[in-house]
Amino acid sequence: MSDSIVEITDRSDVTLHFAIALCDGTTITSTFEGDPVTLTMGTGSLIENLEKTLYGLKPGDKQSLLLESDNAFGPRDEEKAYPMPRSSFPKEMQLEPELVISFSTPAGDELAGIVMELDDEEVKVDFNHPLAGNDIVFTVQIIEVTNPT
Repeated sequence: MSDSIVEITDRSDVTLHFAIALCDGTTITSTFEGDPVTLTMGTGSLIENLEKTLYGLKPGDKQSLLLESDNAFGPRDEEKAYPMPRSSFPKEMQLEPELVISFSTPAGDELAGIVMELDDEEVKVDFNHPLAGNDIVFTVQIIEVTNPT
């Protein structure tokens, strides 16, 4: 058995704490006050741009990186926000700006949309990731790394 320190590679199982914050210091999500998470690299548990920042890190490493929007959740795309007929929504649904709604795609996947504005005829829904267009600070602390044998 090797005593060498294991670094994160493709398919590593990684236990870590992480936080995502806006540049103004607003924390979007953090595990630092609770239990760490364990994920397997390359499985989509973490978006690709955030995952790339972890490769080569080892247990005990901690880093904070400023990621510009293009390298985080991507730029905001106005074509992903479009009007839908109000009749597409159940009559009993209480629609209001900033309401997050889950939609099913033709392929059966779930996609979240955020109501931007509405009137009696239409509801404008934004399908961008909520952090699209935002620079973020991504902080991680690596606890354990296990690589496939």
